[in-house]
Amino acid sequence: MKHIFLIALIFGFGILTRAQTEYEVSGKGTDKILKGIISRDLLISDTSFSWWQPSQAGYTPNASAVAALKAKGSELQFVVFGGTWSGDTRAILPKFFAILDAASFPADQITLVGVDQDKKDIDHLTEEMHITKLPTFILLKDGKEWGRVEQSGRTGHWDQEIGELVASAD
Repeated sequence: MKHIFLIALIFGFGILTRAQTEYEVSGKGTDKILKGIISRDLLISDTSFSWWQPSQAGYTPNASAVAALKAKGSELQFVVFGGTWSGDTRAILPKFFAILDAASFPADQITLVGVDQDKKDIDHLTEEMHITKLPTFILLKDGKEWGRVEQSGRTGHWDQEIGELVASAD
């Protein structure tokens, strides 16, 4: 029950902060850390995050993940935890958004939470959601956690695992 309330709270924050993102900034330049509810647009537009474009360049979105998201996207939401300082987040997060773009997945069904090096955010969501690895992609169906993919996944094919998770959301 606690997780259902928390997920509703996350989406409440997400909806309320679409026009005005709520986050804290520490560090400078390429060491800038964003902590709280952030947006992809913020990461793309801030020159401190010059890793975004090269990480996405040359990546071909996983076809099964794209197909699954196209088929079931309207029923699902993602809560994504990542750190702008984390090498895994820098490598995987831009590719995740390439998959979402290829599937025309609605931006308002994604909540992106930035965390610091202690894996903490400003609303204590990481503790409540037991986030230990970055990035973590939590798939929600009907407001409840359906499943998650952490870091590069169990098999090292995080994008395939996201596709399988989405496809299993019946």
